[in-house]
Amino acid sequence: MTDTIQACLLGTLCLLMISGCDRNNAQDKALIKALENKVEMLEQQMEEQPVQNALSQDSQRVEELEQEVNTLRNRLSKQISFSPTLQRITEKGYLECGVSTGLPGFSMPNQQGEWFGLDVEFCQAVAAATLGDKSKVKFIPLNARERFTALQKGDIDILSRNTTWTLQRDTALELHFAGILYFDGQGFMVKKSLNANRAEDLAGATICVQSGTTTELNLEDYFKLNNLIYTLVPFDTAQETIMGFEEGRCDVLTADQSGLYGLRLNLKNAEDAIILPDIISKEPLGPVVRQGDDQWYNIVKWTLNAMINAEELGINSQNIDEMKSSNIPEVRRFLGLDGPQGKSLGLKPDWAYQIIKQVGNYGESFDRTVGIQSPLHIQRAQNSLWTQGGLHYAPPIR
Repeated sequence: MTDTIQACLLGTLCLLMISGCDRNNAQDKALIKALENKVEMLEQQMEEQPVQNALSQDSQRVEELEQEVNTLRNRLSKQISFSPTLQRITEKGYLECGVSTGLPGFSMPNQQGEWFGLDVEFCQAVAAATLGDKSKVKFIPLNARERFTALQKGDIDILSRNTTWTLQRDTALELHFAGILYFDGQGFMVKKSLNANRAEDLAGATICVQSGTTTELNLEDYFKLNNLIYTLVPFDTAQETIMGFEEGRCDVLTADQSGLYGLRLNLKNAEDAIILPDIISKEPLGPVVRQGDDQWYNIVKWTLNAMINAEELGINSQNIDEMKSSNIPEVRRFLGLDGPQGKSLGLKPDWAYQIIKQVGNYGESFDRTVGIQSPLHIQRAQNSLWTQGGLHYAPPIR
C-alpha cells in the first residue's frame, strides 16, 4: 500500500506541473511543497524499517495519507476542470448570446444595427473575460417562447434577455441563473384617458401582455386575488405588445416596470401614457446558462460578481490602469496581480481587468444603458450597491 501511495503522490506532483501550476505563485508553491514533504517522509519511513513492519505499526497513518492524497487530487481536478462551452466558444472565436427581439435599455439594435443595452453589455463582459475582446459576440434575438429552447438545444451559449429567475425555470428546465443583473417588478402603463391612478382602478380593462412570460401569470394571480375582471390580449413580442397598445387594442399594457419605461419611448405620443406606481411582483432578472457545465456557469456568475465588486472597490474603466499600482489587497487580487487569479475559472489572470477596461463596472453599465445617462432615466433604487441602500452584493474575489 505504501508503494501505491508514493506513486499516487508523485503522480499528483506531475499533474500539478502539467496543469499549469506556477512554482512562483505562493498558493501553488505551498501545495507543491506539501506534496513533496509527504513523498520525502514516506521514503524516509521505508528506508528506516521494512515495509511489512511499517504497515503493521502505522496502518492508520498510511490510511490518513491516502485520504489526504485523494483530497488533494480532487481539489486539483476541480481546479483544471474542463468546460465544453468554453472550448466551443474558443474554437468559434465568438460568444453566441440570446437577447430580446428589441427592448430599449436592455437589448435593442440601433440605426447602425449594433446591439445596445444592459443585457447586451453583460454578454460583452463575458466575451471580454473569456476571449479578451468584448466585440466577439453574436447576438441572437429570441422571443419569450423560444428563448429557453434555444439555450437547451445549444443554439446559444448564454441567455441574457430580461429573464426572471423562478423555481420552475431553475429546476425543471435544467437551467442555471448566474445571478441577478437587474432587480425589477411588474407594473402597468395606461392611457391617460382611462383615468386610472392605481392598479385597483383597472377592473374591466383590456390588457396587452407578452405571452409565455411570468408577466402573464402574475397578471392572472393579481386580478384573481383582488376579485377583478379583465380581458387579456396576448402578443408574441414586446414590439407587438406596444403596437397593440398604441393602436387601441387594449387600455393597459403590463410588463416589468423597467420595460415599460423603454416601451413608452416607442409611442408617437409618449405623454399620453402614464406608468402607475403599483408593483405587483418581484422580478429578479439575470443571465442564464445550461446545467451540466459548472465551469461555464462559474465564469458567467463571476463576470457579474466582478462588475459589482469593481464598483464597490472604486474601480472603473477610466482608472483601472492606475489601480495596478495600488497596494490594497482586494484591488490587487481583483486585477490578477495577487491571489487566485483566473486559474480556477480556466481564464487568464487579467480576466476581471478585461471586463472593466472594455465594458466598465456595474454602475457604469447601468447608467449608460437604463440610468441617468440613458433616455430611460431610471433611478438606481434597489439596483444600488448594498453599501448605498440597494440590493447588489457580490462575494469577494479571493
